Amino acid sequence: MRRLALIAAALSLIAFNAGAQEVKFDTSLGSFTVSLDAAHAPKTVANFLRYVREKHYDGTVFYRVAPDFVIQGGSYSADGSARETHAPIPLETSSGLKNLRGTVAMARGSEPASATAEFFINLSDNDSLNAIAGFPPNTTGYAVFGKVTEGMDVVDAIARVQLGGGKGPFPPDASPLLPVTINKAVVSAP
Repeated sequence: MRRLALIAAALSLIAFNAGAQEVKFDTSLGSFTVSLDAAHAPKTVANFLRYVREKHYDGTVFYRVAPDFVIQGGSYSADGSARETHAPIPLETSSGLKNLRGTVAMARGSEPASATAEFFINLSDNDSLNAIAGFPPNTTGYAVFGKVTEGMDVVDAIARVQLGGGKGPFPPDASPLLPVTINKAVVSAP
């Protein structure tokens, strides 16, 4: 059984890398690269790339750090102020992509089609964030649209920062004491 899981993980990584667009994040703690999966999450990838090209993420922070769960960012500056976002996008969770360690997914509110610019990186396999079997397609879960293919050590370093900041939409116990800034995010060639 373990062998099948390893084979599935390897095939998943190959699928993410096969001709996928990439976004490189330069942060205050180092750089990491995300390979996007437009074949399985086309609307989500198009939305994410729009924000990257508009430089929306430049100067924002990872304001939520939940060790062994996720790091989250997308629209908040170090002072806690929010940036304007575009209209929400449809939820794309019927793609078969799962919230596994290193995958990138869109954050959203309680409504399925409420994601805008907020995203998170899974620090572990988070089955509870996947679509629920038996429910109508694209009504539950969080849409995975990419995977960290380089710099997961930087993501892990972000996950280890001291908490207690209290800026942005989350309380101090989930917010970095010292801001972890996305200096810039750029689309790069695969």
